[in-house]
Amino acid sequence: MRQLLLATCLLLCVAPAAPARDPPPTTTRDAVARLRIVAVDGGFEAWADNLLPGPVEVRLDVASGARPQAEPALPARASVPAGSSVLLTRLRPPPAREGRMQLRLNGVPGSSNAKPRDITYLLPLRLDAARIDQGFDGRFSHDSDENRYALDIAAPVGTPVLAARSGIVLQVETGFREHGTDAARDAARANYIRILHDDGSMALYGHLAPAGAQVVPGQRVEAGERIGSSGNTGYSTAPHLHFVVQVNRGGRLVSIAFRMQGVPLAHASGMR
Repeated sequence: MRQLLLATCLLLCVAPAAPARDPPPTTTRDAVARLRIVAVDGGFEAWADNLLPGPVEVRLDVASGARPQAEPALPARASVPAGSSVLLTRLRPPPAREGRMQLRLNGVPGSSNAKPRDITYLLPLRLDAARIDQGFDGRFSHDSDENRYALDIAAPVGTPVLAARSGIVLQVETGFREHGTDAARDAARANYIRILHDDGSMALYGHLAPAGAQVVPGQRVEAGERIGSSGNTGYSTAPHLHFVVQVNRGGRLVSIAFRMQGVPLAHASGMR
């Protein structure tokens, strides 16, 4: 399952006769941060607003058009604490004759300072036993850094999904209804819940049922607490729960190996 990261774009049209104004904030679906441009004397300030109840890391750069004078220079990177804003750079737009400039803010949940502990996770489904349809390094869809150490646990649609570990709910997506096997079309259409743990790691519970979340961002959940219902949304061949533990490493989500109660490591590896 591929996770969408934020890509927020803002277009600045440079016209000498126009008065300086604050362009409106812009966000996209699955946004973790918002790019906010504030007009100041002689130029603009570029701010990143964190939209999540946990840390995010952002990178601001020019998406198209002339490169502006900026202090610090672009690309500009920053860590933004939960519910906070950070000034990324002060910039002067290029001269009007050089046309328009488009900025892009990329954001990734979590902090690069995460120090994951060796934890045994609970089985995140209310099942008597786990059947692993795809394990670590699975050839079907677990071949990226983001999902290499993921488990696909078979479960009928509507099976209660439980928090495998205590934490704070960071993100919830429940609006998708379909599934398919076209990776380009379907990979970004899975419902999911992301939970931040106290060591900075994050668990992703994917392919949930439509409206299949019982938690909201900012809510604290305890291990074993019901958080939603399993489904079959996104890039999926059959109903299951996609479970992966990730950390932010330099602005990239990277999956890490973990142990799960009732799932022998031999069963977690080498499937499909």
